[in-house]
Amino acid sequence: MSALLENLRRICGDANVLTHDDPQTDLSAWERDWRKRSHGRALAVVRPANVQEVAAVVKACANTFTSIVPQGGNTGLVVGSVPDASGQQVVLSLQRMNQIRAIDPANLTVVAEAGCILQSVQEHVEKAGYLFPLSLAAEGSCTLGGNLGTNAGGTQVVRFGNTRELCLGLEVVTAKGEIWHGLSGLRKDNTGYDLRNLMIGSEGTLGVITAACMKIYPQPAAQLTAWAAVPSMEAAVSLLGLAHERLSAGLTGFEVMGQFALSLVDKHHPHLRVPFFKETPWCVLLENSDHESEAHARVGFEALMEAAMENGWVTDAVVAESLAQAKSLWQIRETIPLAQVDEGLNIKHDISVPVSLIPQFVAETDALLQAKIPGIRLVNFGHLGDGNLHYNVQAPQGEDGPAFLRDHEDEVNTWVFDQVQAFNGSISAEHGIGSLKADKLTHHKDPTALAMMKAIKQALDPQNIMNPGRVIKI
Repeated sequence: MSALLENLRRICGDANVLTHDDPQTDLSAWERDWRKRSHGRALAVVRPANVQEVAAVVKACANTFTSIVPQGGNTGLVVGSVPDASGQQVVLSLQRMNQIRAIDPANLTVVAEAGCILQSVQEHVEKAGYLFPLSLAAEGSCTLGGNLGTNAGGTQVVRFGNTRELCLGLEVVTAKGEIWHGLSGLRKDNTGYDLRNLMIGSEGTLGVITAACMKIYPQPAAQLTAWAAVPSMEAAVSLLGLAHERLSAGLTGFEVMGQFALSLVDKHHPHLRVPFFKETPWCVLLENSDHESEAHARVGFEALMEAAMENGWVTDAVVAESLAQAKSLWQIRETIPLAQVDEGLNIKHDISVPVSLIPQFVAETDALLQAKIPGIRLVNFGHLGDGNLHYNVQAPQGEDGPAFLRDHEDEVNTWVFDQVQAFNGSISAEHGIGSLKADKLTHHKDPTALAMMKAIKQALDPQNIMNPGRVIKI
C-alpha cells in the first residue's frame, strides 16, 4: 500500500493524505460516525481539491483494487460514510471542494461543489435574493454531496420535495475514475436514461458526486410559523388536509411531535420553553410562505386555525409574532434528536407510510411494542406533511441504554419494519440504508428491484470498490 499512498500524495499533496503513521494525526473525525455507533480504521483520509484530483484518486484506487468511502460532513445516521475496521479503505473527503461555482438568476439555479456546507449554500443564495429550500437539522455541518448521496429530505419536502426534486444536474466521478460532466441545468432533457437520479440516493456506491446544479426560488414576501396542539394523530392528518386546501403551495412545512419527544426537549433544554405539550398528546408545527404580504399570510393562517378549532382538530395554537419567535419554535423541533442523545442511546427509525394510514400505523405499532417490552418509550416525531416519521424507541426509564440496544435492537427493528411493510411503507424515508439497514433491505425490498439494483452496481462498479457493503451487498 505504500506505493498507493505515495501516488495519492503526488495527486493531492502530502498535507491532504492523512494516515495513522503520524502520531500527531487524529483521524477519529473521519473514522467515527455521528451517532458513535461505529469507529473504523482508514488506510488514509484523502482530501482532493477539485474534480480532476478526485478522478485521479479514484483511478489510483481502482488500479490497486482499494475500496473508497466517499464522505461529506459525516453527519449520516445509518453508518454509511465511515471506513470498516480493516485499515485498508481510503476515506475520500470532499470537504475541500466547497466552492459556489455560479448562480444563474434567469435559470433559477445554483451550481455548488459537493463539499459545500448546506447552510453556506442557503446563505449564498439568500444574499443573491433567492431561496434554496433544502433545510434540515444538520444544515450547519452536513454537505450538499451527502444530501444528494442520501437523497435527504428535511422540513420543506411538503412543498419542494426531497433533494432529488431540487437537482437538475450532476458532476460525477465514476468507479473507473472518469468524469461525467452533467451540470447542464436543463429542466427538460429526454436523451436516454436518467443517470442523475440514479446517482442521487446511491450513497457513494456507484460513483462520487463532486458538484451539482440545484434549483433556487424567489424569496417569499412573508413566512409565518404556527404551533398547534392537536388531540390525536387523526386530528393532525385532518389539519394537514385543511392546510393543503386553505394554503395550497404556501404550505412549506408541516411537522408533528409527540408528547414524550417534546418532554425530552423540556427536560434537557428547558430554556426553549415548549408550548402546550403537557396538555396534549401531539403538537404540530406549520409554516406558511406567502408571495403577497405578511398581512395576507396572517389572515390566511388565522382563518385556517379558526376553522381547525371549530372542527376540533386544534385545541390551542400560537402564530409567531416575529422571526425570532418563529426560529425559537423551529429550534424546539430540531432539538428533539439532541434531547434523545441527552436521554441515552436509542433505536432510530426513519420510515414512511401513506399519510392516510399514519394514525392506524402509530396506534397499532405503539401497542405492539408496549406489549412486547413493557415500559418502552416512543419518541415519535417527523415530517407528517410527506408521510415521514422518525419513529424512535427509547429504553424503559432507568434501564441501561447500551444493554437495551444490545438485547433488543434487532427484534425492535424487525417488529417496526414488518409493520411498515404491512402498511405499504418504506424502511428508509430520508436517511438512506448505509450498513445499518443493508441486511434488512433484503427482506423489505421487492426481489425484482433488488436484482435490478445488483445488476446496476455490478455494471457501474464491477470491482465493488465504491463504498462496499452499503445499501446493497454484493
